[in-house]
Amino acid sequence: MAAVSDATVEMVPAVPAASNAVVEARMLRCPRCRLDQRNAEREGVFPYKELFLIWLVTLCSTLPILMLFPFLYFMIRDLHIARDEKDIGFYAGFVGASFMAGRALTAVIWGMVADKHGQKQVIVITLAAIVIFNTLFGLSSTYWTAILTRALLGLLSGMLGPIKAYATEACRKEYNHLGLSIISSSRGVGLIVGPAIGGYLAQPADKYPGIFSKKSIFGRFPYFLPSLSISILAFIALISCFWLQETLHKHTGDVTDNSIETVEDPLTSTDAQEKSQGGSCGFLKLFKNWPLMSAIILYSIFSLQDVAYAEVFCLWAISDRRYGGLSFSTTDVGNVLAISGLFLMLYQLFIYPSVAKFVAPITLVRITAILTVPLLSSYAIMPAILSGFPLHLVVNCASFLKNAFTVSVKSCFY
Repeated sequence: MAAVSDATVEMVPAVPAASNAVVEARMLRCPRCRLDQRNAEREGVFPYKELFLIWLVTLCSTLPILMLFPFLYFMIRDLHIARDEKDIGFYAGFVGASFMAGRALTAVIWGMVADKHGQKQVIVITLAAIVIFNTLFGLSSTYWTAILTRALLGLLSGMLGPIKAYATEACRKEYNHLGLSIISSSRGVGLIVGPAIGGYLAQPADKYPGIFSKKSIFGRFPYFLPSLSISILAFIALISCFWLQETLHKHTGDVTDNSIETVEDPLTSTDAQEKSQGGSCGFLKLFKNWPLMSAIILYSIFSLQDVAYAEVFCLWAISDRRYGGLSFSTTDVGNVLAISGLFLMLYQLFIYPSVAKFVAPITLVRITAILTVPLLSSYAIMPAILSGFPLHLVVNCASFLKNAFTVSVKSCFY
């Protein structure tokens, strides 16, 4: 029996120490392998830095989306493109839609770029685009310049999908859901704070004549200050990307046949062959997966009405009361959005976790959808029956409820 055991041991080829050294050297050169090794060594350590950077870059990428809506009415008026005051909303719609149109055209492409070159590269490109084109938008002196800069900003804003993937890869698995919730809350805050910045800082020479002169650049370009402020925040986030860890596997060089990769190659190639044989069928089966498609359709519908509400609300609030609006100033709109953002942050931190704990996601989506219909319908009658402080109070409450419903629904889909 001892002789058989010795022969059996001799038949098993030993893995040379040099091969293990090569594998370890390749892992040290691979960013994802270094990240996985670091995460494995940080068991029980809360990823403060990673979550803060994810929150910061997500916030800065979200701020420009709705930043322009509080002052868009006045911007279109000052560009003298509309022949009549009633046509301002028509021209404003094209400027507001140019960003989303550009992003829709390149969203899939940026996802492919992130898979090939890494999420960090896409994040850096998005923030750099915000710094450049958001600043140029504030300096727009013609209608077509405004549309072009917003469209280019949308074309180069490909961070929405990659940042979610990054949040699940940069931290240990037990913090994946926390990373996604950070993205959701940061986007919610950004969609509220962005318009608030636009409302407070637009036309600074008229609002703050003691600080800004009408002969200064902020007087000649009254909508430059909010754009510049957000661009500065984006530049700070761009600098902070230096501390972001890359999450893409980058293995270079050849290894010997006894390496771990060589042992795993047959299994990998077998899986790849199986996927390639049924790849097209698998892709078509996605459209037959009704739970998946229904979730995508519902998310698209809620996203559509959310963006439409954000633009229409600002135009409606600024429009004259004789046209059914509220005759608010940009500061009034900024106040409404800032107050809504503050209460929305408190809602996400202290109320929503308890709601999500006791209410099933699909039930929460149904309740929210039902309550949204009468809430949005009530906006049409507010100017006719309210004025003064009661009108401001009701508008603030309605705005908070609408944003809370939106965040609740999107958190369920995440």
